[in-house]
Amino acid sequence: MPPDDITEYEERSGGRRRIVAITQVSDETLMLEFQAGSRAAFEQLFARYRGPLYGYFRRRLWANGEDRAADLTQEIFLAVIRSSARYEPRALVRSYLYGIAINLLAAERRHRFRDHPPGEPAPEPATDAAPDAALWVRQALEKLDESEREIIMLREYEQLSYSEIADLLNLPVNTVRSRLFRARMAMKEHLEPNRKPHSAEVAGGEPEKLRLTATEGEAL
Repeated sequence: MPPDDITEYEERSGGRRRIVAITQVSDETLMLEFQAGSRAAFEQLFARYRGPLYGYFRRRLWANGEDRAADLTQEIFLAVIRSSARYEPRALVRSYLYGIAINLLAAERRHRFRDHPPGEPAPEPATDAAPDAALWVRQALEKLDESEREIIMLREYEQLSYSEIADLLNLPVNTVRSRLFRARMAMKEHLEPNRKPHSAEVAGGEPEKLRLTATEGEAL
């Protein structure tokens, strides 16, 4: 989402039509207003990011994912409340929130690893309700290198920019680009047998970008 998102709508008056532009308050402005004591500003941020952050956790915590995703999403906003006085607008609020999410996810995984050490089977994700397409994507993602898997998920699902991903993962932007390229190629190879044949390359020899279908994305 850009700092200021412009939304247009049509207004009719006396049989005449005109386009009216509304400027939506940026995340950064809302965060500063919340820092100054505005509860309404916090509620707007919560409304904007509750769903995306829940999806971030849900796609990465398959076993008991729904409950833990909801809990961890709440923890992000509790962390924002606790640290609001220390917030400085050096980066996008979106990057700030996903940075907290990455740290919480790492802690959650460490906790799960302690509960299910090597040699002891970990709980399997519930897959009965997932469509075949979603299972293919899930299996393909699991075959990727961990770093490449996280980059492609941040790009395709969270829709973060290259620079945002680079900042979050402490990587050069060119490294993000190259790993994303490899991840897309690998995903395409894993998924292609399960899909109808399609063009493998576009002009210039660059591989076609991976674009997950709506069914695949929503089910993950």
